[in-house]
Amino acid sequence: MTDTSAPKADPQAAVRKRQRSRMFAILGGVVAVAAIGYGGYQVVVGSHYVTTDNAYAGASVAQITPQVGGSILTVPIHETQIVKAGDVLMTIDPEDARLALAQATAEYRRAQSRVRGYFAGDSSALAQIDARSADVARAQAELEQARSDLSRRQGLAASGAVSGQELADAQNAVRTKQAALAQAEANRKAAQAGFEQQQTLSGGGGIDANPEVAAAKAAYDIAKVNLERTVIRAPINGVIANNHAQVGQRVQAGTIMMTVAPIQEAFVDANFKEGQLRKVRVGQTATLEADLYGKDVEYHGTVIGIGGGTGAAFATGNWIKVVQRVPVRIAIDPKELAEHPLRVGLSMSAKIKVG
Repeated sequence: MTDTSAPKADPQAAVRKRQRSRMFAILGGVVAVAAIGYGGYQVVVGSHYVTTDNAYAGASVAQITPQVGGSILTVPIHETQIVKAGDVLMTIDPEDARLALAQATAEYRRAQSRVRGYFAGDSSALAQIDARSADVARAQAELEQARSDLSRRQGLAASGAVSGQELADAQNAVRTKQAALAQAEANRKAAQAGFEQQQTLSGGGGIDANPEVAAAKAAYDIAKVNLERTVIRAPINGVIANNHAQVGQRVQAGTIMMTVAPIQEAFVDANFKEGQLRKVRVGQTATLEADLYGKDVEYHGTVIGIGGGTGAAFATGNWIKVVQRVPVRIAIDPKELAEHPLRVGLSMSAKIKVG
Protein backbone atom coordinates (compact mmCIF):
# COMPACT_ATOMS: atom_id res chain seq x y z
CA MET A 1 0.00 0.00 0.00
CA THR A 2 1.49 3.42 -1.05
CA ASP A 3 1.91 6.30 1.53
CA THR A 4 0.37 9.43 -0.01
CA SER A 5 0.76 11.65 3.12
CA ALA A 6 4.48 12.79 2.42
CA PRO A 7 4.73 16.48 1.26
CA LYS A 8 5.67 17.13 -2.29
CA ALA A 9 8.76 19.27 -3.08
CA ASP A 10 8.00 22.93 -3.90
CA PRO A 11 9.94 23.86 -7.03
CA GLN A 12 9.38 27.64 -6.44
CA ALA A 13 10.92 27.43 -2.95
CA ALA A 14 14.02 25.88 -4.44
CA VAL A 15 14.21 28.65 -7.03
CA ARG A 16 13.90 31.32 -4.31
CA LYS A 17 16.61 29.64 -2.27
CA ARG A 18 18.95 29.65 -5.23
CA GLN A 19 18.17 33.32 -5.93
CA ARG A 20 18.81 34.21 -2.30
CA SER A 21 22.12 32.39 -2.32
CA ARG A 22 23.06 34.16 -5.54
CA MET A 23 22.15 37.57 -4.03
CA PHE A 24 24.26 36.89 -0.92
CA ALA A 25 27.11 35.85 -3.13
CA ILE A 26 26.80 39.04 -5.20
CA LEU A 27 26.54 41.17 -2.04
CA GLY A 28 29.59 39.47 -0.59
CA GLY A 29 31.45 40.11 -3.83
CA VAL A 30 30.46 43.79 -3.79
CA VAL A 31 31.59 44.13 -0.17
CA ALA A 32 34.85 42.39 -0.97
CA VAL A 33 35.46 44.61 -3.98
CA ALA A 34 34.60 47.71 -1.89
CA ALA A 35 36.95 46.59 0.86
CA ILE A 36 39.73 45.95 -1.64
CA GLY A 37 39.05 49.30 -3.31
CA TYR A 38 39.04 51.13 0.00
CA GLY A 39 42.20 49.39 1.07
CA GLY A 40 43.84 50.23 -2.24
CA TYR A 41 42.73 53.85 -1.96
CA GLN A 42 44.16 54.08 1.53
CA VAL A 43 47.47 52.64 0.39
CA VAL A 44 47.74 54.69 -2.80
CA VAL A 45 45.98 57.95 -1.85
CA GLY A 46 44.39 58.08 1.60
CA SER A 47 47.58 57.40 3.54
CA HIS A 48 49.09 60.57 2.06
CA TYR A 49 46.41 62.92 3.46
CA VAL A 50 44.71 63.73 6.75
CA THR A 51 41.34 65.46 6.72
CA THR A 52 38.96 67.09 9.16
CA ASP A 53 35.76 69.07 9.01
CA ASN A 54 36.37 70.43 12.51
CA ALA A 55 38.02 73.64 11.32
CA TYR A 56 37.21 77.31 11.58
CA ALA A 57 38.39 80.55 10.03
CA GLY A 58 40.19 82.89 12.39
CA ALA A 59 42.17 86.14 12.44
CA SER A 60 44.33 88.10 14.88
CA VAL A 61 41.69 90.72 15.63
CA ALA A 62 42.53 94.15 17.07
CA GLN A 63 40.51 95.28 20.07
CA ILE A 64 39.85 99.00 20.06
CA THR A 65 40.14 100.60 23.49
CA PRO A 66 40.42 104.34 24.25
CA GLN A 67 43.61 105.34 26.06
CA VAL A 68 41.96 108.37 27.64
CA GLY A 69 38.57 108.68 29.30
CA GLY A 70 35.78 111.05 28.35
CA SER A 71 32.53 111.43 26.46
CA ILE A 72 32.28 110.03 22.94
CA LEU A 73 31.84 112.91 20.52
CA THR A 74 31.55 111.08 17.16
CA VAL A 75 31.41 107.50 15.85
CA PRO A 76 31.85 107.82 12.06
CA ILE A 77 31.83 104.05 11.42
CA HIS A 78 29.25 101.27 11.79
CA GLU A 79 29.14 97.53 12.30
CA THR A 80 30.46 95.43 9.36
CA GLN A 81 32.11 98.49 7.75
CA ILE A 82 35.43 97.90 6.03
CA VAL A 83 38.14 100.27 7.29
CA LYS A 84 41.76 100.92 6.51
CA ALA A 85 44.61 101.54 8.93
CA GLY A 86 44.46 105.17 10.05
CA ASP A 87 40.71 105.65 9.51
CA VAL A 88 38.96 107.46 12.37
CA LEU A 89 36.80 105.04 14.36
CA MET A 90 35.60 107.37 17.13
CA THR A 91 36.51 110.65 18.81
CA ILE A 92 36.36 111.63 22.47
CA ASP A 93 35.49 115.20 23.54
CA PRO A 94 38.94 116.88 23.50
CA GLU A 95 38.12 119.93 25.67
CA ASP A 96 39.57 118.52 28.90
CA ALA A 97 42.68 117.37 27.04
CA ARG A 98 43.11 120.82 25.46
CA LEU A 99 42.94 122.53 28.85
CA ALA A 100 45.44 120.07 30.30
CA LEU A 101 47.80 120.74 27.39
CA ALA A 102 47.48 124.52 27.84
CA GLN A 103 48.31 124.19 31.53
CA ALA A 104 51.28 121.90 30.84
CA THR A 105 52.54 124.29 28.15
CA ALA A 106 52.43 127.24 30.56
CA GLU A 107 54.25 125.28 33.26
CA TYR A 108 56.90 124.16 30.78
CA ARG A 109 57.57 127.75 29.70
CA ARG A 110 57.61 128.92 33.32
CA ALA A 111 60.19 126.27 34.18
CA GLN A 112 62.36 127.32 31.23
CA SER A 113 62.22 130.97 32.33
CA ARG A 114 63.06 130.06 35.90
CA VAL A 115 66.04 127.98 34.84
CA ARG A 116 67.27 130.75 32.54
CA GLY A 117 67.41 132.87 35.69
CA TYR A 118 69.47 130.13 37.31
CA PHE A 119 71.93 130.22 34.43
CA ALA A 120 72.10 133.99 34.61
CA GLY A 121 72.96 133.56 38.28
CA ASP A 122 75.68 131.10 37.20
CA SER A 123 77.25 133.80 35.03
CA SER A 124 77.05 136.35 37.83
CA ALA A 125 78.57 133.92 40.34
CA LEU A 126 81.35 133.07 37.91
CA ALA A 127 82.09 136.80 37.45
CA GLN A 128 82.28 137.10 41.23
CA ILE A 129 84.88 134.32 41.31
CA ASP A 130 86.94 136.11 38.67
CA ALA A 131 86.74 139.40 40.60
CA ARG A 132 87.71 137.79 43.91
CA SER A 133 90.57 135.95 42.19
CA ALA A 134 91.84 139.31 40.90
CA ASP A 135 91.62 140.67 44.48
CA VAL A 136 93.74 137.77 45.72
CA ALA A 137 96.36 138.36 43.02
CA ARG A 138 96.49 142.08 43.88
CA ALA A 139 96.76 141.35 47.62
CA GLN A 140 99.58 138.88 46.98
CA ALA A 141 101.46 141.49 44.95
CA GLU A 142 101.00 144.14 47.65
CA LEU A 143 102.19 141.72 50.32
CA GLU A 144 105.31 140.93 48.34
CA GLN A 145 105.97 144.65 47.94
CA ALA A 146 105.51 145.25 51.69
CA ARG A 147 107.88 142.40 52.51
CA SER A 148 110.46 143.83 50.10
CA ASP A 149 110.21 147.26 51.76
CA LEU A 150 110.57 145.71 55.21
CA SER A 151 113.63 143.74 54.14
CA ARG A 152 115.30 146.83 52.72
CA ARG A 153 114.65 148.89 55.88
CA GLN A 154 115.90 146.11 58.11
CA GLY A 155 119.21 146.21 56.16
CA LEU A 156 119.51 149.98 56.63
CA ALA A 157 118.48 149.98 60.30
CA ALA A 158 121.88 148.60 61.40
CA SER A 159 123.68 151.67 59.96
CA GLY A 160 121.17 154.05 61.50
CA ALA A 161 119.89 155.23 58.08
CA VAL A 162 116.33 154.17 58.97
CA SER A 163 114.61 155.21 62.16
CA GLY A 164 112.88 152.79 64.46
CA GLN A 165 109.53 154.31 63.56
CA GLU A 166 110.06 153.65 59.85
CA LEU A 167 111.00 150.06 60.59
CA ALA A 168 107.90 149.62 62.77
CA ASP A 169 105.73 151.13 60.04
CA ALA A 170 107.17 148.67 57.49
CA GLN A 171 106.47 145.74 59.81
CA ASN A 172 102.87 146.94 60.32
CA ALA A 173 102.44 147.26 56.57
CA VAL A 174 103.45 143.61 56.08
CA ARG A 175 100.96 142.47 58.72
CA THR A 176 98.23 144.60 57.13
CA LYS A 177 98.90 143.13 53.66
CA GLN A 178 98.89 139.60 55.09
CA ALA A 179 95.47 140.25 56.59
CA ALA A 180 94.24 141.71 53.31
CA LEU A 181 95.47 138.62 51.42
CA ALA A 182 93.68 136.30 53.86
CA GLN A 183 90.47 138.28 53.46
CA ALA A 184 90.78 138.21 49.66
CA GLU A 185 91.26 134.41 49.70
CA ALA A 186 88.24 134.03 51.99
CA ASN A 187 86.18 136.16 49.63
CA ARG A 188 87.27 134.01 46.68
CA LYS A 189 86.26 130.81 48.53
CA ALA A 190 82.88 132.34 49.33
CA ALA A 191 82.40 133.24 45.67
CA GLN A 192 83.31 129.68 44.66
CA ALA A 193 80.81 128.24 47.14
CA GLY A 194 78.12 130.60 45.81
CA PHE A 195 78.85 129.48 42.26
CA GLU A 196 78.61 125.79 43.22
CA GLN A 197 75.31 126.43 44.99
CA GLN A 198 73.99 128.25 41.93
CA GLN A 199 75.03 125.33 39.71
CA THR A 200 73.01 123.00 41.93
CA LEU A 201 69.93 125.01 41.00
CA SER A 202 70.71 125.19 37.29
CA GLY A 203 71.85 121.60 37.00
CA GLY A 204 75.12 122.45 35.37
CA GLY A 205 74.03 121.39 31.86
CA GLY A 206 71.79 123.08 29.33
CA ILE A 207 68.35 124.48 30.07
CA ASP A 208 66.53 121.36 28.78
CA ALA A 209 68.78 119.12 30.90
CA ASN A 210 67.68 120.85 34.09
CA PRO A 211 65.49 118.51 36.24
CA GLU A 212 62.74 121.12 36.64
CA VAL A 213 62.55 121.73 32.88
CA ALA A 214 62.78 118.00 32.11
CA ALA A 215 59.85 117.24 34.44
CA ALA A 216 57.77 120.05 32.94
CA LYS A 217 58.64 118.85 29.43
CA ALA A 218 57.53 115.31 30.28
CA ALA A 219 54.19 116.61 31.60
CA TYR A 220 53.79 118.67 28.41
CA ASP A 221 54.52 115.63 26.20
CA ILE A 222 51.97 113.51 28.10
CA ALA A 223 49.30 116.20 27.74
CA LYS A 224 50.05 116.52 24.03
CA VAL A 225 49.80 112.75 23.50
CA ASN A 226 46.54 112.58 25.48
CA LEU A 227 45.04 115.22 23.20
CA GLU A 228 46.06 113.20 20.15
CA ARG A 229 44.55 110.08 21.74
CA THR A 230 41.09 111.64 21.76
CA VAL A 231 40.99 110.66 18.08
CA ILE A 232 40.94 106.84 17.89
CA ARG A 233 42.07 105.36 14.59
CA ALA A 234 42.08 101.88 13.09
CA PRO A 235 45.43 100.18 13.73
CA ILE A 236 44.99 97.72 10.84
CA ASN A 237 42.86 97.07 7.77
CA GLY A 238 39.76 95.04 8.50
CA VAL A 239 36.04 94.87 9.21
CA ILE A 240 34.34 96.49 12.22
CA ALA A 241 32.77 93.99 14.63
CA ASN A 242 31.25 94.13 18.12
CA ASN A 243 30.80 97.91 17.96
CA HIS A 244 29.50 99.21 21.30
CA ALA A 245 30.42 102.89 20.89
CA GLN A 246 27.57 105.41 21.08
CA VAL A 247 27.69 109.19 20.84
CA GLY A 248 27.48 110.79 24.30
CA GLN A 249 28.58 107.64 26.08
CA ARG A 250 31.07 108.22 28.91
CA VAL A 251 33.95 105.77 28.63
CA GLN A 252 36.98 104.95 30.71
CA ALA A 253 40.48 104.29 29.39
CA GLY A 254 40.90 100.60 28.56
CA THR A 255 37.22 99.86 27.85
CA ILE A 256 36.82 97.60 24.80
CA MET A 257 34.56 99.51 22.39
CA MET A 258 34.84 97.51 19.16
CA THR A 259 36.97 95.04 17.23
CA VAL A 260 38.68 95.26 13.86
CA ALA A 261 38.90 91.84 12.19
CA PRO A 262 41.57 91.66 9.47
CA ILE A 263 39.70 89.33 7.12
CA GLN A 264 42.38 89.80 4.45
CA GLU A 265 44.79 88.06 6.86
CA ALA A 266 42.49 85.22 7.89
CA PHE A 267 43.85 81.78 8.71
CA VAL A 268 42.27 78.43 9.56
CA ASP A 269 42.58 76.51 12.81
CA ALA A 270 41.90 72.88 11.88
CA ASN A 271 41.39 70.49 14.81
CA PHE A 272 42.83 67.07 13.98
CA LYS A 273 42.52 63.91 16.03
CA GLU A 274 45.68 63.04 17.91
CA GLY A 275 46.20 59.93 15.79
CA GLN A 276 46.22 62.06 12.63
CA LEU A 277 49.16 64.19 13.73
CA ARG A 278 51.91 61.58 13.37
CA LYS A 279 53.00 62.89 9.98
CA VAL A 280 51.80 66.51 10.14
CA ARG A 281 54.67 68.97 9.87
CA VAL A 282 55.04 72.75 9.52
CA GLY A 283 55.41 73.69 5.86
CA GLN A 284 53.12 70.97 4.44
CA THR A 285 50.52 72.04 1.89
CA ALA A 286 46.80 71.91 2.48
CA THR A 287 43.53 72.41 0.64
CA LEU A 288 40.51 73.92 2.32
CA GLU A 289 36.83 74.41 1.68
CA ALA A 290 34.43 76.80 3.37
CA ASP A 291 30.81 75.96 4.03
CA LEU A 292 30.10 79.52 2.87
CA TYR A 293 31.14 78.75 -0.72
CA GLY A 294 30.88 74.95 -0.80
CA LYS A 295 32.96 72.71 -3.06
CA ASP A 296 32.95 75.28 -5.85
CA VAL A 297 35.75 77.22 -4.13
CA GLU A 298 38.96 75.54 -3.00
CA TYR A 299 41.62 77.38 -1.00
CA HIS A 300 45.27 76.41 -0.86
CA GLY A 301 47.38 76.95 2.21
CA THR A 302 50.42 75.96 4.22
CA VAL A 303 50.74 74.59 7.74
CA ILE A 304 52.41 77.32 9.83
CA GLY A 305 51.99 75.91 13.33
CA ILE A 306 50.79 73.02 15.47
CA GLY A 307 49.10 73.68 18.80
CA GLY A 308 51.04 73.14 22.01
CA GLY A 309 48.23 71.10 23.56
CA THR A 310 44.70 69.84 23.16
CA GLY A 311 41.67 71.94 23.84
CA ALA A 312 40.96 69.95 27.00
CA ALA A 313 44.46 70.65 28.32
CA PHE A 314 43.74 74.39 28.43
CA ALA A 315 40.24 74.15 29.86
CA THR A 316 38.73 72.99 33.11
CA GLY A 317 36.75 69.84 32.64
CA ASN A 318 36.77 66.10 33.09
CA TRP A 319 39.64 63.92 31.92
CA ILE A 320 37.65 60.98 30.64
CA LYS A 321 39.62 58.97 28.09
CA VAL A 322 38.37 60.25 24.74
CA VAL A 323 40.05 61.00 21.45
CA GLN A 324 41.57 64.47 21.75
CA ARG A 325 42.02 67.05 19.02
CA VAL A 326 44.96 69.40 18.51
CA PRO A 327 44.65 72.65 16.52
CA VAL A 328 46.81 73.03 13.42
CA ARG A 329 47.07 76.55 12.01
CA ILE A 330 46.99 76.90 8.23
CA ALA A 331 47.80 80.10 6.35
CA ILE A 332 45.68 80.75 3.25
CA ASP A 333 46.90 81.98 -0.13
CA PRO A 334 46.29 85.79 0.04
CA LYS A 335 45.19 85.99 -3.61
CA GLU A 336 42.53 83.32 -3.12
CA LEU A 337 41.45 84.99 0.11
CA ALA A 338 41.08 88.32 -1.68
CA GLU A 339 38.90 86.69 -4.36
CA HIS A 340 36.72 84.87 -1.83
CA PRO A 341 36.87 86.67 1.56
CA LEU A 342 36.16 84.76 4.76
CA ARG A 343 34.73 85.89 8.09
CA VAL A 344 36.03 84.98 11.51
CA GLY A 345 34.41 81.82 12.85
CA LEU A 346 33.19 80.34 9.56
CA SER A 347 33.13 76.53 9.34
CA MET A 348 35.83 74.99 7.17
CA SER A 349 37.13 71.58 6.15
CA ALA A 350 40.84 70.94 5.70
CA LYS A 351 42.99 68.32 4.01
CA ILE A 352 46.74 68.25 4.61
CA LYS A 353 49.10 66.39 2.32
CA VAL A 354 51.43 64.45 4.60
CA GLY A 355 52.88 61.97 2.08
